[in-house]
Amino acid sequence: MCFSTVAFAQQSTGSISGQAPAGSTLQITNPDTGFSRSVTAGADGSYRFSTLPTGTYTLTKQGADGTTEVREGVRVLVGSGSTVNFVTAEGAASTLGTVQVRGTAMLNPIDVSSVESTTILTAEQIARIPVARDTTSVALLAPGTVRGDSAFGNLASFGGASVAENQYYVNGFNITNSFRGLNFAQVPFEAIAEQQIKTGGYGAEFGRSLGGVVSQVTKRGTNEFHAGGNVFFEPKALQAHTRDTLYANPLTGEYGTLRSDNSEDESESWVTSAWASGALIQDKLFAYGLIQYGKTESDEWGSVLSNQNLNEDQRDPTWLVKLDWNISDRHTLEFTAFSDKEKTKQVAYANTPGETDRGDKIGSFFSEQGGENYIGRYTGYLTDTFTLSALYGHSEFSREQYLRYPDGSKASYGGDLNNPATGCPIIQDSRPLAQRQLTGQYRSTCNITGTTIDAENGEDTRDQYRIDAEWALGDHLIRFGYDRDDYESVAGASYEGGRIWQYSTTAAGVNRVREQIVNQGATVEVNQEAFYIEDNWNITDNFLAYVGLRWDSFENLNGDGDAYVEIENQFGPRLGFSWDVNGDSSLKIYGNAGRYALPLTSSVAIRGASASVFSRQFYSYTGVDPVTGAPLGAVPISPIQYINGEFGGSKDPKTIASTNLDPMYQDEYILGFQQALTEHLSFGVKGTYRKLKAAIDDNCDYTPIAHAAEEAGLDYILPNGGFPYCRMFNPGEDAVYITDLLGDGNYITTEVDADLLSPQAKRTYRALDFTLDGNYDKFFFQANYTLAYSKGNTEGGVKSDIGQDDTNVTQDFDYKELTVDTYGYLPNDRRHTIKLFGNYQFNEEWSVGGNFIVQSGRPKNCMGMLDLNDAPPVRDPTGKIIQTNFAPHPYGSSFMRCGTTTDGGVDDATVVAVPRGKAGRLPWTNNLDLNVAYKPSAMEGWQFKVDVFNVFNRQKVTAINETAEINPTGQPSPTYLLPDSYQTPRYFRFMAQYDF
Repeated sequence: MCFSTVAFAQQSTGSISGQAPAGSTLQITNPDTGFSRSVTAGADGSYRFSTLPTGTYTLTKQGADGTTEVREGVRVLVGSGSTVNFVTAEGAASTLGTVQVRGTAMLNPIDVSSVESTTILTAEQIARIPVARDTTSVALLAPGTVRGDSAFGNLASFGGASVAENQYYVNGFNITNSFRGLNFAQVPFEAIAEQQIKTGGYGAEFGRSLGGVVSQVTKRGTNEFHAGGNVFFEPKALQAHTRDTLYANPLTGEYGTLRSDNSEDESESWVTSAWASGALIQDKLFAYGLIQYGKTESDEWGSVLSNQNLNEDQRDPTWLVKLDWNISDRHTLEFTAFSDKEKTKQVAYANTPGETDRGDKIGSFFSEQGGENYIGRYTGYLTDTFTLSALYGHSEFSREQYLRYPDGSKASYGGDLNNPATGCPIIQDSRPLAQRQLTGQYRSTCNITGTTIDAENGEDTRDQYRIDAEWALGDHLIRFGYDRDDYESVAGASYEGGRIWQYSTTAAGVNRVREQIVNQGATVEVNQEAFYIEDNWNITDNFLAYVGLRWDSFENLNGDGDAYVEIENQFGPRLGFSWDVNGDSSLKIYGNAGRYALPLTSSVAIRGASASVFSRQFYSYTGVDPVTGAPLGAVPISPIQYINGEFGGSKDPKTIASTNLDPMYQDEYILGFQQALTEHLSFGVKGTYRKLKAAIDDNCDYTPIAHAAEEAGLDYILPNGGFPYCRMFNPGEDAVYITDLLGDGNYITTEVDADLLSPQAKRTYRALDFTLDGNYDKFFFQANYTLAYSKGNTEGGVKSDIGQDDTNVTQDFDYKELTVDTYGYLPNDRRHTIKLFGNYQFNEEWSVGGNFIVQSGRPKNCMGMLDLNDAPPVRDPTGKIIQTNFAPHPYGSSFMRCGTTTDGGVDDATVVAVPRGKAGRLPWTNNLDLNVAYKPSAMEGWQFKVDVFNVFNRQKVTAINETAEINPTGQPSPTYLLPDSYQTPRYFRFMAQYDF
């Protein structure tokens, strides 16, 4: 038991440390690369090799009398370390000789020198488990993680936080897309050597996350030449179809009828990789290179009401290069470059409503995302006790979009507020049903998207600089550093065709059409920096105390380059302990407490702090274009109305946010233990408590400020650039706003009581994690069970209730009325989760793997209208409603209350509050994945594998439409409870690979 892992905060390296006779010389050598270092054990017998590249090392101790002792196969994993002792606990010399540690060991030893909650999976482990080949799917193997809402893509929620609150690293470089926090650079999966998943308790080196941290290390070259290639194939012929979607609201006549016929939906994909690695200069300079290409083609018909269906073709031409230069045993350089570009072409075809046919081509939607990333890192082992590393990284991420119509014409948006997107407009027909039946429904036959398109020049650019140092001082291991992260986004959006034409009929029977234009576009920035210092103090031989201090500063700039939010030196203390109870790494009790802060994403400034246009105007018309659906003979019958003060002028940065704004931050507390039951089994229990202390969101109710102006006898002017409708604040805290009430350039400071704005933002997470790890000669497994409660009145950065991805500016706190009855169990609340995965090796040729998950369903909500009149309806003597007094709130069906009428009418008497999470829960889900792998002895270098995902084809509902009432009538919505997503149907994945 003299070998155990030690936590080490560096995102891409590890360490080796331990005890040896004082004055003895310790030397490590990596047999694969020739990398070698030597240190001398201190007067207390301690030694340490810090900031080591991951890999397997040989450790040699040479005593003062010339005798030597060797430990072979010492494994260093990402963000961790290894403890190897050459003396016993009593200080006597060890006589163990050589310790063999399998480099393929699947069980992580108990880590008595860590206060973090970490799961590490190597490329070999991942390859032996039936799991999708992406970062999120691997992260979801860790305890305390659950899959996020399908509206945000393939993302994970860590410890009750929203999917927008995580951080991702590759070789120490931050690859998180900070535009909305809902994306990250995708390293070619074949190039990943290890993935570390931090679910809590991480040290002061890490920040800007309230959820989790995922750190990946890429493969690298060695002295031995290696090359190979593989192909993964998922054939559509062996994929089960997604079950058809039926209307599920029993209060409407559509209940049980078909909404989406998914029988024709299908998808097929393949990805192939080729790689080579080796030494350019033996023991000095190494290279690893990989190219990867993937293609996915799919067909999707969607709703039976749709007049189009889609064919999508996605191409992923990616690559990675890794160079490592061992300049000397004291200095090393690393360089990593990779591309994760993804190009998608989505072709829309005409579809006969009610059928699943494919008519003429309507047009094509082109998009590109991803880009190139470059990372340079220097590590200097300046003395035996002092190590310094410096990193610089640059990344570019494209968000390009444009359209092509069958005639070859192109539609796009250049980000210019005065020039909306070109192309075919969006058409909405809101006339009475009888009128539509008489004249036919107005619609476009050429519009492709039905929504906005992003600016064609959209992109994100990051420049990150960081310096980290480590200094061993006796019983103290001091680490400190500085991190600078500058992020720039060029972004914008406009409706396809530049506008929405909405046809309607007034109460007097007058036909009219409303033009709505929304244009956004700006270049914005987020500048972040942090200082940290931490001390790992071995108070005794078996008790470690950890103290970490971090100071974060955030600066958000709008489209004019002016700061609208500045937060300096947000303090984040971290404390922890680890007690090796028996002194032999067989029982560990540990705990930690910490404060973690999160900055605003750059997307906030595009509309909220920069110039934008949101206008509406009514027209009369004489006819309708049969192709575009646009009005003919349109004549304005009303002046232009600018909504939310978005009239195209700059927004004054002083007025965007409360002057006393705090960052979004939370406190976390963890207590747990781990115990070795046998040499093959370890068991652990961990309790976690997280509490959100402050949130940032926007409030769009200007009446508290307006009332203050009226009381002061001021005639405020709306709208104007110095009086924005929506302003950033901390929900539940008094806000201090600076506004130009008169529109004359003179600013007035107004303090608004919290009671007039919103209640306190609340989110708590309580969880117990039980883990069992096993490792035998031919069998390894990991099992965990999590009992978790996630409760509050805000999910965090995003809003799964309605699929809103406007990070940091959801509608949660726009009006105080929106916060009524919103406290309850949150969308990421999965009360029970059981995970079990592993692999059994029958012999050198055959093995089988499994991955099984059982999970309880998420809470359901019933969201409806709010009646501002709050007056009962007028009834006849029989009780039948003959007149309603319904005055809906402008936010429509966004409130935690809904009606229960069955006749399609509005019955105010039956509209009841349905607090968050009180509308029931979605069903439990269970999913079993299996694989079998074959390495034929007669075909050296070859291996074949078949994975079967969702073996029993379980297709339980995983997300639903939670909007229960139609805006603005308040009638029951037929799409309430309609499934938005199911478990992924059964599919097969085949692999063939050759290594030499």
